[in-house]
This record gives sequence, C-alpha cells and structure tokens, in this order.
Amino acid sequence: MTKPRILFMGTPVFALPALRLLHEHKYPIIGVVTQPDRPKGRGLKEVAPPVKILAQEFGLHVFQPQKVKDESFLKIFKKLHPDMVVLVAFGQILPKAIIDYPPLKCLNIHPSLLPKYRGAAPLNWQIINGETKTGVSIMIMDEGMDSGDILLKEETPLGAAETFGELHDRLSQLGANLLIKSIEQISNGTAKRHPQNSSNAIFAPRLKKETGKINWNNKASDIVNLIRGLNPSPTAYTTLNGLSLKIFSAVAHTGKNYQPPGAIGSATAEGLPVAAADGYVILKDVQLAGKKRMLIADFLRGYQLNAGVILG
Repeated sequence: MTKPRILFMGTPVFALPALRLLHEHKYPIIGVVTQPDRPKGRGLKEVAPPVKILAQEFGLHVFQPQKVKDESFLKIFKKLHPDMVVLVAFGQILPKAIIDYPPLKCLNIHPSLLPKYRGAAPLNWQIINGETKTGVSIMIMDEGMDSGDILLKEETPLGAAETFGELHDRLSQLGANLLIKSIEQISNGTAKRHPQNSSNAIFAPRLKKETGKINWNNKASDIVNLIRGLNPSPTAYTTLNGLSLKIFSAVAHTGKNYQPPGAIGSATAEGLPVAAADGYVILKDVQLAGKKRMLIADFLRGYQLNAGVILG
C-alpha cells in the first residue's frame, strides 16, 4: 500500500495530535500550512502557532500565507502537488481551487457527530446545550460549511462535569486516531462515503463576548452548562459591584428558593450559592477583574460579601 503525499493544514493545539500521529506513522508530509505568527501578550511579541512549532521540530517545511486563496500561494500549492490535504482547525476557508485539486481529496477532522454542530465552535456549543454524547467525524471537504460526505464517525459520552478544555483534549486525540483509520481505508480502497442529511444540521456559531454573560433567570443546570462550555476560555462571567467576575467552575442544585435571580446566599463548605430560576448555582472557582483566579473559599477570605448581594 503506497502512502499518500499529504499537505497538512492546521494552526492551534487541537491540530497537534493529528500532525504528530501522521509523523509517527511515517506518512510523507510534503509541507505544513499554518496561520502567520501573531502578536500576543502585553509586549505584543510575535508568537508562532503551535502547529508551526511542532512542524519545525519534525523538520517539515512550513508555509504561512496570509490567505490561501491568493494566487501566490496557489502556485506553491500546485507545485507541491499533494495526493491529499488534511485540514484540522486551520482557521481559513479553503477555495475551490484547493478543495478540488488533490486526487485523494481534502480530509477534515470535525469535533462533533455531523451534521450536528457544524460551524466555528462545535465543542463549546455541545456542552452549553447540555448534550450527553459527542464524537468526531472525518469529512471529505466541499465548499459548504462542514457539509461534505462523512468517511468515519466515532461516538463518545460527554461527561456531566466535562469542560470545554477537557473535551478539547480528548476529542483532538480521538480525531487523530480516526484520521489514520480513514487514510488507511482510502489507501487500500475500502473507504465509503456517507452523505450528510442537512435537514438534521445544528449550527455552532462563533462565540461572542456576550455568549459568556450569565443570565441568572435561567435554570441552574443551563447556567452550569454555560460555565463548563466556556472553561477555561473565553469564560462565563457576571458582574459583582460593577466588576467583571469570571466563573470557571460551579454545580447546580435545583429546588425552591425565595431569593431573586442572581442573589448571593450564605457560603457553605461546597461553595457560594447564587439564586437561579429553579434553585441555586454553587460557585467554586472564580476570578474577579484585576485579581488572580482562585477557589471560592480563598476568594471569600479576601473579599467581604454579604448575603443578598445581587450578581449581574
């Protein structure tokens, strides 16, 4: 079985397991395409994407076009003449000229059970919406938004307390393993394409600042799902005495309460209760603007809060 010459396209940490596994399985990676270095931090120092750093460790040729649709990059792409493109969280939309070029197609790892959760933030929205199962799909790319034919899917339970960060790491590895299986099937001629039923599609739009704002009129479980789905970043938040209060961890307790939504109760060993529509959200891990992130017990030792104060 001849291994296909692969052009890898990816940018963040989520793409690293796939690149690492392709390298370990000795697939001929003819190049790695990633986003340009970006200024970060207080000093706005140029920082390389995680995929670039790993690719350079492997001695692979790295390309960082501003836009892959520009003619200058398309010339490079055609000169590389890949048998297959593998794309994992690259961050740019591929033009038709790239999608249609490789004889063994463009493969994408998508962290959901397509057609559910197409779009920019599938991991976050699955948790926010309270899903109890998730998975990864290996898709042959077309010009639509995550609408191409599926080669393989693998389902896995979504833990009741699992956060975005934890699910991110787990599905990145699951997706890498499934990618290798898909490439093997393509190479030996056993791969089967399964069209998506677009009538079952659910979209996962890009996160906005407002997405993380907690509405204490919602159910306690919905608020906790929002907190889980945005932990560790970009983080759910509320306000306390006019200051932003990020919330990283909380649990829901349903039952009658006689306080207005957002009202703080008396702290217990479990955490700080805040009234919601159908019970309480028990805060466990927070960060007030200008302060360090800390467990709620440590926070309350340094910040005097009276029961009845309203958050938000």
